[in-house]
Amino acid sequence: MILATGATWGICAASTAGVIARPFRWPEAIWAVAGAALLLLFGLMPASAALHAVGKGMDVYLFLIGMMLLSETARTHGLFDWIAATAAIQARGSTARLFALVYLTGIVTTTFLSNDATAVVLTPAVYAAARKAKVDPLPMLFACALIANAASFVLPISNPANLVLYGGHMPPLGQWFASFALPSVAAIVVTYLVLRWTERTRLAGACASDVERTPLTTGGKAAFAGIVATAILLLVVSARDMELGLPTAIAGVFTMLAVSMLARRSPVALARDVSWSVLPLVAGLFVLVEALDRTGVIAAVAAEIRALATDPVRGAALSGTVLAFASNLMNNLPAGLVASTAVAQAQPPRLIVDALLIGVDLGPNLSITGSLATILWLQAIRREGEDVGFWRFLKVGAVAMPLALAAALAARIMIA
Repeated sequence: MILATGATWGICAASTAGVIARPFRWPEAIWAVAGAALLLLFGLMPASAALHAVGKGMDVYLFLIGMMLLSETARTHGLFDWIAATAAIQARGSTARLFALVYLTGIVTTTFLSNDATAVVLTPAVYAAARKAKVDPLPMLFACALIANAASFVLPISNPANLVLYGGHMPPLGQWFASFALPSVAAIVVTYLVLRWTERTRLAGACASDVERTPLTTGGKAAFAGIVATAILLLVVSARDMELGLPTAIAGVFTMLAVSMLARRSPVALARDVSWSVLPLVAGLFVLVEALDRTGVIAAVAAEIRALATDPVRGAALSGTVLAFASNLMNNLPAGLVASTAVAQAQPPRLIVDALLIGVDLGPNLSITGSLATILWLQAIRREGEDVGFWRFLKVGAVAMPLALAAALAARIMIA
């Protein structure tokens, strides 16, 4: 029994390390799936348990499918190029103003479409804007990555991890705002100030504003309408306390087909360009979490949460901080799954649950593979010929995340 537990932990640790470090520059999905396969191969978990774990992620898979189809539709039909030219024109020659516009757009996108949408939908447009404005794209791209997490608890729909942590039963919207409005503002403002300071040299000087803006095509207009309609749909679905995955997938498929029909293009070619590897990556992570659960790790976490609940204020500060850093060791999606299961067992006070949500949402700004949104962001910038290494991201994240986390947790505890 002890040997099996050790082997399970070792495989899960090695698989997670592979996702983070990407040895041989192999995609993250290969390492997550390899870890899941080894667990099955060595008989450390039955196939039925693995299939059950994969099934738990169905809502997440559907959500990602919808968002990726929306993104690729917008890209194919020129919406990103039009947004990029508009941003460069509105910056009026100021690189700092362009950065602020990107950050503000990231807040809106994350709030109403989710952090994954910011990574998948906004990042390509931001890269194009930087190129058109003839500035270093990295500060703009960092803004996309960090605001995707910093603004991901403004609304329940702003991050799929929110649904995971609350077990699919979200608090009423009024109660949500009462808990997270001030912490969200704190996280967003502190993250902006840190980014603006750490990237100050790259943001100095002027940028090009006399860029050519090609009129938006019919397909581009339809793609924009599809994205707006999806945002409205998600707000309605969230208000009704329903799962977001299926409506998002339906909206993505419908938008792709409708826009392709209007533009008289094949939707098959468009779908072929989607980064589908993210789906097996997520499935593999779900299997790894299930394996850890079978070794008793989650029961131990639940016991620790119960102990912290004796002093809710101290417990909130400590649990939120620990989960924030743990999210970078195992990605915030599995970390959120572990925390969700532990919370269901421990039944801690609301303050501790809220602090855990802040930790799982904001903590991933520390490292490059802390969240699924950041992995999607990485895939998006690699498609544009850019890449950001672990240490380059950590250099920024090590300043931004702890300061924003401290501000957000302090704000939540203050209003308790």
